[in-house]
Amino acid sequence: MMMMQRPQLQDVQQAASMLLGHVHRTPMLTSRTLDQLAGNRVACKSEHLQRSGAFKFRGAYHALLRLGEVSRSPRVLTQSSGNHAQALALAGRLLGFEVHVVMPRESPQVKREATASHGAHLYWCDAHPADRLRVLDQVKEKTAATYVAPYDDPHIIAGAGTVALEMLEQDPDLDVLVIPVGGGGLLGGMAMAAKSLKPTIKVYGAEPSGADDAHRSLLAGKPLPMPEPDTIADGLLTSLGEWTWPLIQHYVDHIFTVPDHAIVEAMRLLWGRMKQVVEPSGAVALAVALSHAFKARHAGERIGLVLSGGNVDLGFLAHDKQS
Repeated sequence: MMMMQRPQLQDVQQAASMLLGHVHRTPMLTSRTLDQLAGNRVACKSEHLQRSGAFKFRGAYHALLRLGEVSRSPRVLTQSSGNHAQALALAGRLLGFEVHVVMPRESPQVKREATASHGAHLYWCDAHPADRLRVLDQVKEKTAATYVAPYDDPHIIAGAGTVALEMLEQDPDLDVLVIPVGGGGLLGGMAMAAKSLKPTIKVYGAEPSGADDAHRSLLAGKPLPMPEPDTIADGLLTSLGEWTWPLIQHYVDHIFTVPDHAIVEAMRLLWGRMKQVVEPSGAVALAVALSHAFKARHAGERIGLVLSGGNVDLGFLAHDKQS
């Protein structure tokens, strides 16, 4: 299933061909209010409207299609706090795979319930990475399932990269892309595809300041994992992987960080002004575009933001986290 080399543009293009008719071509949304607040012309790629409620469905479905080409194994296994779990569960149901998922007990209820509703078998672990690996090893030994990584896999990365192809087809005049980063599958795949198609485009990562390993890694020139991330953006808690880090180092121009209160404010704008239900991880790109640090670099340009997911526990707004 694994490619022997770093994903290239042709891999993303092949993924797009395979995904045609199976994923939503999500719209680019605009708002004069956001334009005024950002000081730029903002276009939001609405991946929160994707199947399973996040961009993750692209990579999960593509990975299972590729797995089906080389293996007759009916079982797959992953570990995820939510969006990849939901995506793989739905893709597995559609393609006839039995899906096993290791999830932290603290995962949002909406994501746990959605994953189970697609027929996945769930196994609980603590939030600490060591416990995830312990439970993962147990389930793998029990099921003999093929592991499908949530982000650090070339087929997952190629599937995520198709978001960039669509954005540049829908709006060829984009000057800048701002993309959320957790494990780096979306940022790495999109940055590689976008820079390959349009070398002049600027590509930035958007990251919570409480989980800023990608920001620190890019500055240091080497991966610097985040042992205990702390952010409301639960989908961005993971550190960069062996496949994603080289793509980010090579293709990403800079990674901006924003505090949780700015992410919450971006969510409020998306919900209140644009009527779009976007989760914290999906709103971080807008939070960056509204930040002073970003506006100091860009004014009056065409900015493409990725709203990466919309799986929200609605009760969280009752206890906004300030930082």
